[in-house]
Amino acid sequence: MKCPRCEQKIHPAATSCPHCGFTVRHADEVFGTEEISLQKFSDLAGVFRMKDREPMRKVMEGFEAKFPQLFVSICLGAFEETKSLRQYGFWMLNRASFTDVDLDRPNATGILILVDVNGKNASITYGYALMPYLDEDSTFAALSAGHPLFLQGNYPGALKAVIQKLEAILIKGWRKVRKDPESVLAQGGQSLKTVGEVQK
Repeated sequence: MKCPRCEQKIHPAATSCPHCGFTVRHADEVFGTEEISLQKFSDLAGVFRMKDREPMRKVMEGFEAKFPQLFVSICLGAFEETKSLRQYGFWMLNRASFTDVDLDRPNATGILILVDVNGKNASITYGYALMPYLDEDSTFAALSAGHPLFLQGNYPGALKAVIQKLEAILIKGWRKVRKDPESVLAQGGQSLKTVGEVQK
């Protein structure tokens, strides 16, 4: 994984960045220490039409049907005053209380897609349990899948493309890890065995 501040590689088990010392406490100093309450789908920017909201929720539910241990969250807003969307996403996933997520799916099993509609920026932050399956390259590939549609302002299409790419990446990662499940636990992750059971 990479540090949200200096973007240098750090070990997944590190409690702070060995390069710049960044911790969640530093993010708290910038964004606050109060827990925030969110739903999995939060269109703070108001860019989704009413008719597009339910299909988007269905896409998110489809993801969770494939990966019963995980959840995906989307937050669209105007974050132009936020210096680093990466740091904000890190802080948000650590501090958010998702009101419509079951308690057996902690934030460590979540994927947050953060979209700055004014700054034309997007980021993906994922919990620690997903580190054996996702990395900088794979999340960049997922965002790239939606890039042309983001540029057109087609947020429903873009986010659907991003989620579908994430699904493909996770399924591929599950198949790879299935051959060596002990490596997942060694990296602090959890087995996505139920993915395969759903796929059969």
